[in-house]
Amino acid sequence: MSTLLFYDNPIALNSKTHLNLRIKPTEDGLKFSRKTNSVLLAGTEFPEACKHFPIVFAKAAGNLVLPMALLGFRDLENLFVGASGRWEGEYVPAYVRRYPFVLARTGDGKKFTVCIDETYPGFGADEGQPLFNASGEPTDYLKSVLAFLQDYQAQLERTDSFLKTLREFDLLMDVAANVNLPGGKRYSMAGLMMVDERKLKVLPDEKILRLFRSGELAWIHSHLISIGNFRRLLNKAAAPEPAATAPNTNPPAIAAPSGKTVPVRKNADQARPPAKK
Repeated sequence: MSTLLFYDNPIALNSKTHLNLRIKPTEDGLKFSRKTNSVLLAGTEFPEACKHFPIVFAKAAGNLVLPMALLGFRDLENLFVGASGRWEGEYVPAYVRRYPFVLARTGDGKKFTVCIDETYPGFGADEGQPLFNASGEPTDYLKSVLAFLQDYQAQLERTDSFLKTLREFDLLMDVAANVNLPGGKRYSMAGLMMVDERKLKVLPDEKILRLFRSGELAWIHSHLISIGNFRRLLNKAAAPEPAATAPNTNPPAIAAPSGKTVPVRKNADQARPPAKK
């Protein structure tokens, strides 16, 4: 899936062009995420995400497999966001929380630059948190956003390594999700994979130890536990939508996707993170 889902007009953040730019919460809350039935997850999110969503592995272009939080069965359906834009659950995936900011690779693919969705209605020049001070240096708020984005990118790269291990150990199997909703409607979701427990149980001890010491065995168990959330998701799909409530008016969340405290960098050059090593 595109790493720029939700972003209508992503542009590079620049301390000169955006010197006076501010950000504030919007009345729409997280309504921008209402029309997607799945979002990318980092492996470090699995232990928390497994309490709320089914975690599946989706086939993507280029023979890729991506770990996804399943949010709905129908196209353009997110059962966790109500009409007001409030997220109806305790855990919001980092993929959603990072919006309207995102790291994008530069032309040579070796560096990253911070981009923003220029169409985000919370951006303006008069109200909200400033992104830069009068000297063009990132504010503490923007530094915390940078730390979040950098940590998230690191967790995604660690997740890529995890996915390679799953392929190396031949632990993934194809599955089909066939869903029957009230009223006789039936939905089929193809291109999904999950860990084959039978193969996991007969892995050689040295491979199990490798998974355990890397922390990836816990990710696998979280994934397997999450499959039980298909029933919960089905119940949400069958239930009538609750009355609209006021959206969350807190500033955009910047908690680390890894679940740890992210240190704020003292220096940031025009909101440009360091090159990937």
